[in-house]
Amino acid sequence: MHSGSDPSLSWIGLSNIPGVGRITFRKLMRRFGSPEHVLSASRDELESIEGLSHKVINEIITFPWRTFAEEELLRARSSGVTIVTMESPAYPEVLRKTSDPPLYLYVRGELPGHTEEGIALVGTRRPSNYGLTVTHRLAYELASAGLFVVSGMARGIDTQAHKSALAAHGRTVAVLGSGIDVAYPSENRGLMSQIASSGAVISENPFGTKPEGGYFPARNRIISGLSRGTVIIEAAEDSGSLITADYALKQGRQLFAVPGTIVSQNSRGTNSLIKRGARLVEGTDDILEAFTLPRGAKREAENARNRAPLTSEEKTVVTCITSEPKHIDRIMAECSTTPGRISGLLIALELKGMVKQLPGKYFVID
Repeated sequence: MHSGSDPSLSWIGLSNIPGVGRITFRKLMRRFGSPEHVLSASRDELESIEGLSHKVINEIITFPWRTFAEEELLRARSSGVTIVTMESPAYPEVLRKTSDPPLYLYVRGELPGHTEEGIALVGTRRPSNYGLTVTHRLAYELASAGLFVVSGMARGIDTQAHKSALAAHGRTVAVLGSGIDVAYPSENRGLMSQIASSGAVISENPFGTKPEGGYFPARNRIISGLSRGTVIIEAAEDSGSLITADYALKQGRQLFAVPGTIVSQNSRGTNSLIKRGARLVEGTDDILEAFTLPRGAKREAENARNRAPLTSEEKTVVTCITSEPKHIDRIMAECSTTPGRISGLLIALELKGMVKQLPGKYFVID
């Protein structure tokens, strides 16, 4: 197979030589100017680089990098994946400007254009009804306003963020902590295809990379790096979402957090971020104020709020509520649902502006 003309061949080859991580790759690039020149350098030239061990020098000279790189390119072509290096005009400028950008990206779908602005929505894998409802509302309205929604396709908040952006016919980007061909969790395989058809699924990892723990912190720097701001929705004190929050701050990006109830473990991380200076989010407008958006974007978000679709369960509950105050227990009985379920449904309807809560757990149509 002849792949010598593909500019990404040497990028893939050099970066996958044992001992050549992103830091060493950049050091070599500063000295030689291109991966091709590194790979054709003599031992003497390589030995002139301070801090480059004899072991790594031997690997650069002897490792069969071309075989590996050609196999990656073949797999990419046969599966409709594009490999975008940092030198490519298609590489996201906002990501290139971070201190530790991926050397190249495996892309299924279409990366956002340089003038498009992204917002990251991340949070716990075990969300409450409140967390899911808030995520749906924010992602739906932000996508309607023209922002592309970035997340990590994990269970819980991430999955809800992608689904809600798609429901609004908006663009969304999923950043994987695995190879571009590995759907994780496996039940999101269909969602992965949907995202690629109206946005992009991306990874910096080679084909076949399993979703092991170490890849996720690195993945998180890409999520925040692609985004002008990051919103944390429900996160415990040890949540991986807080790694994304730290990256956002290091990258000079806006950090937002949705407050939660003080009795929930899932609120510990978000409430702590607010104490430390993250912008408190009560609605989409709190986020949109931080962006330079075209005229009418806020109006689109407002329109989206008014047309947010009701689920079949929500429709059933709405029919049980009138302009006369009705207690939650009576609503629950009339709708034949459970205490845990009715609370979540009423919160969702409140957030959608359909019902209003009065003192004593009474509700009326808003």
